[in-house]
Amino acid sequence: MVAMTSSSPADFGRVDPDGTVYVRTAEGERSVGQIPDVTEAEALAFYTRRFEALDLEVSLLERRIASGALSPDEARHSINTVTGNVTGANAVGDLDGLTTRLQALAPVLAQASAERRAERAKQAEATKATKEGMVAEAEQLALSNDWRGGVNRFRSLLDEWKALPRIDRATDDALWHRFSTARTTYTRRRKAQFAEQAEKREGARQLKEQIIAEARPLAESTDWGPTAGAFRDLMTRWKAAGSAPREVDDALWAEFRGLQDTFFNARQSTLSQQDEEFKANLDAKEALLAKAEAEIVPVTDLDASRNAFRTFLEQFNALGKVPRESIRGLDNRVRALETAVRQAEDAEWKRTDPEARARAEETVAMLSSEIDKLSEKITKAEARGDKKAADKARDSIATYQSWLDQARETLADFSR
Repeated sequence: MVAMTSSSPADFGRVDPDGTVYVRTAEGERSVGQIPDVTEAEALAFYTRRFEALDLEVSLLERRIASGALSPDEARHSINTVTGNVTGANAVGDLDGLTTRLQALAPVLAQASAERRAERAKQAEATKATKEGMVAEAEQLALSNDWRGGVNRFRSLLDEWKALPRIDRATDDALWHRFSTARTTYTRRRKAQFAEQAEKREGARQLKEQIIAEARPLAESTDWGPTAGAFRDLMTRWKAAGSAPREVDDALWAEFRGLQDTFFNARQSTLSQQDEEFKANLDAKEALLAKAEAEIVPVTDLDASRNAFRTFLEQFNALGKVPRESIRGLDNRVRALETAVRQAEDAEWKRTDPEARARAEETVAMLSSEIDKLSEKITKAEARGDKKAADKARDSIATYQSWLDQARETLADFSR
């Protein structure tokens, strides 16, 4: 920029004797005003100060444009305004120089406009890419089932979208339409999901209320076994019912649990009392069992053992119930006694079985007959001097004799 404060006012103006002040420009000389009754220097100084104010205004405009503080439109408006102020200004100074300096701002302004357009295009491209990424994310969210995180993310995306500058209208409207459609799709799906969940929870509430209604009369029952089974069935149904609305689910569970506790606490109290009684029965049954085991096993006298077992069983059953955890052990011991007696009965039946005795007698007779026949063979073989045949018959007799001894022992068992 060129400042003319060092030039002489006389270079750009003069004063008539009547106090009229003139300024010289490229277009010629023109009057800028009249100040009578003052010196020529004072008159020129007055109008020179006006020029200095214009020079300062141009300098400030140059600096603001150079720094980018003004947008091209603002700068263009300011240049026009200042140019209008300079043109025909009632001031003495290098007005043509100010005009030239203002005109020199045009290419600077054009370059600034081009740079700004490039920056805006770059920013628009970045904004477009950002919005396209947000649209892609929104469309993916619209198909997801993240009902809690998704709604928060859509809220954040919408705030981010509003904070971004607009791009060309057609592109911006198209991207916004896709984003808005995705958000609407997600919102509708979310509402439908919550409505379905609400319907299921309401159904669960009704089911649980029905279960509680069925549990109320059971809570006072003393039919311990069947009622405990009924409560187990109700618990299975409760779990299968799912969750009721949050504001009532805990209260429903507390009521159902209280009914369960009422029954099971009463049952436990009763069973504890019974256990005391059953313990005495257990002691008596164990003593009776020990005595029977000593008397019956091993079974040497079947009739006595059979009678002893029958008497024991009558006494044992008459003693009443025992604690549940002791039942299996007692049953196993009673079963062992019964098995010992039954095995003795089976052995006795086999020993006295007439058909088996007849078979044993037939076996002894058959083996004896075979031995007699072999003895005759030996005699005949020795008579004709056939030592080999005689020895073979003797070997056969030895084998038949061992079988005969065993058969006779079996037969002897039927006579004991």
